[in-house]
Amino acid sequence: MTLEIGRAAPDFALPDQHGQETSLSSFLGAKSVTVLFYPYAFSGICTSELGELRDDLAAFRGETAELLAVSCDHMFSLRAYAERDGLTYPLLSDFWPHGEVSRAYGVFDEQRGAAVRGTFLVDREGLLRWQLVNPIGTGRDLDDLRLALRDLAG
Repeated sequence: MTLEIGRAAPDFALPDQHGQETSLSSFLGAKSVTVLFYPYAFSGICTSELGELRDDLAAFRGETAELLAVSCDHMFSLRAYAERDGLTYPLLSDFWPHGEVSRAYGVFDEQRGAAVRGTFLVDREGLLRWQLVNPIGTGRDLDDLRLALRDLAG
């Protein structure tokens, strides 16, 4: 399933690494949201990508933008991962029903039971404005996301 630019992004509500429910719709009218799917906590490429986000967090999260990183890992694994790597932004757990949100965004890999590297930029009205999907083994270039965020901000 491919999502269509300019259409409403699928809403969801998932627990973060602290067990607090976060929904995409809670940001409507207030912030654009980057929904960033990654396959596995503690894996090499994911750790590198999420660390790059941490190290330049102001480019991805602030007064007008939010960053939500989503994996199919359990909330408790995500908490340990966030604590180990100093990740202060929301890590959302798509653990149960397993991969339901990843499926809605068309990025769930049935063979591996994990999301591929999907990146989706949703505007304040809840419309999908940009997307990029990479296979599990191919790291994403976060400069592409930085440019998309700048274009959206105007």
